[in-house]
Amino acid sequence: MVEVEDTGRGIRINHCWIACDPGIALDPAIIEAQMVSGAIYGLSAAMQEEVTFTDGAADQGNFTDYDALRMHTAPRFDVRILETSAHLGGIGEPGTPPAMPALGNALFDLTGVRARELPLIKTFDLIL
Repeated sequence: MVEVEDTGRGIRINHCWIACDPGIALDPAIIEAQMVSGAIYGLSAAMQEEVTFTDGAADQGNFTDYDALRMHTAPRFDVRILETSAHLGGIGEPGTPPAMPALGNALFDLTGVRARELPLIKTFDLIL
């Protein structure tokens, strides 16, 4: 779940809540770090990242051309780890995909506007 706020200078992501169920959590700190980093990657992609092409070649060659959220614009995170299985599960990438629709729904709730294209910076005045 994502909380956004219109600051008058743009829309800022204030808070992000994540619940995950990896089964047995051997190292909860690593699981939390993985979930937060995945969410930041997903929020970054949704907000500002775009691959563009010139003469059939990608304009973005590496992460220097494909920027992510920075610490001063990243939201607060609360991660809750559930353990409902007696077996180990994966935690590699589940934080990334739900971040995008959670942000889109929060922006719709705030503005009443449903985004129809990515990155969201094309539709909303986001603080990056």
